[in-house]
Amino acid sequence: MPIYDLKHVPTGEVEEHMVSIGTMEEMLSSGEYEIVHKSVNSDNIISHRGGVMRETSTDWRNLLGKIKKGSGRNNTINTY
Repeated sequence: MPIYDLKHVPTGEVEEHMVSIGTMEEMLSSGEYEIVHKSVNSDNIISHRGGVMRETSTDWRNLLGKIKKGSGRNNTINTY
């Protein structure tokens, strides 16, 4: 089930509710709750620059090389 951030209007408290969309819609239509849309802080976004394969262990790259070698001529396995 999805998790919604809902504000209880009488108290002003914002809580997470794990409910079905139908239950969430009922809560909103009762007038006691409002949905809260939180903004994303760009400092909290996880990103990666560069190839991930270069940061893996040698054993893993060797295993991928063996898989690539045994998979046929027109394979698309990237092992660099």
